[in-house]
Parts: sequence; C-alpha cells; structure tokens
Amino acid sequence: MVSTVTSKASENPTASARPGYGRLLRTRGAWTFLIPGFAARQPFAMLTISIVLLVQHTTGSYGAAGAAAAVTGVSMAVFAPYSGRLADRHGQRAVLIPGVLLHALSGLTLTALALLDAPLWAVFVAAVPTGASVPQVGPMVRARWGVKLKDSPLMTTAAAFESVTDELTFVVGPLLATALCTAVDPAAGLVTEASLTLIGGLLFAAQKSTQPSVAGSGHARVEHASALRVPGVRVLIVTFLGIGTVFGGMQVSLAAFTESIGEPGLNGVLYGVFAAGNMLSGVVCGAIAWKAAPQRRLVVGYAALALTASGLWAAHSVLVLAGLGLLVGMCIAPSLITGYTLVDSLVPAGARTEAFTWLTGAVALGQAAAVTVAGQLEDRFWGGAGFLVPMGGTLLALVTLLALRSRLVARGSGRTVARGVGHRVPVAVD
Repeated sequence: MVSTVTSKASENPTASARPGYGRLLRTRGAWTFLIPGFAARQPFAMLTISIVLLVQHTTGSYGAAGAAAAVTGVSMAVFAPYSGRLADRHGQRAVLIPGVLLHALSGLTLTALALLDAPLWAVFVAAVPTGASVPQVGPMVRARWGVKLKDSPLMTTAAAFESVTDELTFVVGPLLATALCTAVDPAAGLVTEASLTLIGGLLFAAQKSTQPSVAGSGHARVEHASALRVPGVRVLIVTFLGIGTVFGGMQVSLAAFTESIGEPGLNGVLYGVFAAGNMLSGVVCGAIAWKAAPQRRLVVGYAALALTASGLWAAHSVLVLAGLGLLVGMCIAPSLITGYTLVDSLVPAGARTEAFTWLTGAVALGQAAAVTVAGQLEDRFWGGAGFLVPMGGTLLALVTLLALRSRLVARGSGRTVARGVGHRVPVAVD
C-alpha cells in the first residue's frame, strides 16, 4: 500500500498539499506548454514600444506614435475576451493558428505603411487588426494549468509563477524591442515581434495534449454562457482596471518626473525598481502555503496597493519615489495572483479562458486610459501630476471591491452557469 501511494505521488507531484515552484514544475507535461508559451507571449511586451519607436521615426511626432500604440491597445482590450470565448468553445488551437497568422500579416502591413509614409489614418486602420489579433497566450497557459492542477493547492503557486513570467516578459520585451529599433533598424522591433508571435504561437498550438477539452455538441446551449455573467468576474474586472491604471500612470509619470529634474536616464532605473518589486513579491507569494481565504487576501492586498499608490504624487525626490515604487510593485503581484486564482473557483472550466482574457483586457484598457489621462495631467500641471491617476484608479476599484466582495465567494445553490458542464463548483449568477 505504501509503495502504491508513493508511486502515485511521484507521478502526480500536485497531489501534495505543500506548494512550491519545484513541485509545480515537475507537473507531468507542464514544460511542453511552458516553453513555447513563453516564446509566444514574449512579443506581447514588444508590440507597444515597437510601434511607438517606428511611428515616431517616420512621422517625427510622439503624439502620433502614442496614438497608434493606443489604438492597438484598445483594440486588444476589446477583442481579447472574444478570442478567449472562441478558445473555450472551439479549442485553443483552432483560435491560435488563424490568430497568429492574422497578427503577423497585420503587423507587417503596419510596418510597411509606416515606412512608406502612408497617411496616419492608414496606420491607425492597420493598428486595429494588429491589436485585435494579439494571441492571448498568457490566459491560455493559465487555463492549461487549471486542467493540470484541478483542486491542487499548487494553483496559487501556478498563478504566482505566471505573474512572475508576465513581469519578466515586460522587462525583457521592451529592452529587446528598443535595442532592435535603435541599433538595427526602426522597423526591426515590429518585424521581430511578428516573427516571434508566428513561430511561438504555432509551436504552442501544436501542444494539443495539454489544451483544455471542449464540450461536445450535447452541451451547445451551455457553451454560450459568457464568463461575464458570473458576478465575481465583473468585480475582478474592475479591480484589474485599477491595476492597469497603475501600470499606465507609472510609465508616463516616471518619464515626466525624471525629465522635470533633468535626469531622464533615471526613468528606466525607477521603472526597473517598480518591476523588481512586482517580481519579488510574486515569487514569495507563490511559495507561501496560504491559510487565509483568497477573497480576504485580495481585499487586504488591494488596500495596501491603494495606500502605497496614493503617496506617489507627493514624492519629490528620486530616493523616495524609488522606495514608493518598490512598495507599489510589491503590492501588485499578490492582487493579480489572487484574482487569477479566484477565477478557478468562480468560473466553470468551459468559460475559464474567456474569464482570464477579460482580466488581461481590463489591465490593458486601464493602462491605455491611464496613459492618456496621465499625459494630459503632466502637460497641464506639474511634473509628477500623472501619479494622481494610479491613486484615483486604485481607490475607486477598492471601494467597488469592498462593496461587492461577497460576490467573490462561489455559492453552492441557486441558478448556475455551470449546469451541464460538469464543473465541480456551481456558480450563482444574478
């Protein structure tokens, strides 16, 4: 009997109640989607900066470059949930293959139009399908972890691992894109982004054995139930919008602050400190065996985020701003990780990829809005006024979270969107 239990434990490392990255990465079949998944999501962080550098080079206008990047970001935020819904209904492979082909084609078209000095409206038109077709690899990887781990306590560890991976992507991607655009050619960033998306996306799509199963025709009626119908998902969308305002506000305001003190080179250092805090707390968060309920952890973590973000606008020295930025970054990862973890208990398996893409899209939309508003504040007021955006965004989201936190608890009674899907936890809806 002992040998049998030991054998099963070795075959399924997720069976242990003790979480850890080593145990997580020993999950059978995990590396088959992690490696191509990382390659496929890397270009996502290269897209915005590559567009900005290319369009600014061809037009001489940062305003035009920012507008083109914003069109791409908004398009991605709007269309990402539909991509996730299609992946839940028809399978990730069926969505990824045409998606990466369209993204590569539209990205190269945008590049050609910019290099040919086409009218700006034409660049904007090409930016729409470029953003709309961004492959949602991160949510797809998270959905695959859900299939692999099911009820395992390693789900929190997996969410932390994905958060750290995302943050690493947003550290490496912009650096790579900037180096290519400045040292090779202004178009090299977008060309590389399109190529990596195509190659990485196709390799990820080829891993058919780990993708979530698709319900059969007998469940056709249930498949049309959107993840957005789950009240808890709507609450999480608002909280993730607030997190997006932190990313967007920090990007603009750090650049404006360092410019105002005559040290523009410190912008990268300060943002690196902010990103390092995010990565550090993500690593720690995934290594802890949490006893508190995720709903409570989200409220506490988000309150800390709103508190630290509210002090940014008052920072008048580089050291103080670096310290606050580190604290803000350390508060973001726990909120993101807990939010993604809650999806597993709130949303039926047949709508989970869509739910993840709603959250990813919410961050992108909050970031796009924050960049615009923070830029206006910086132009009209003092250097650093854009830091009011992260404060306002997180405080409003915190009020919503506190008022509706009861909707983050999966209920065992009432009408559910999971009927007929075979999901283990019924989810009540309004």
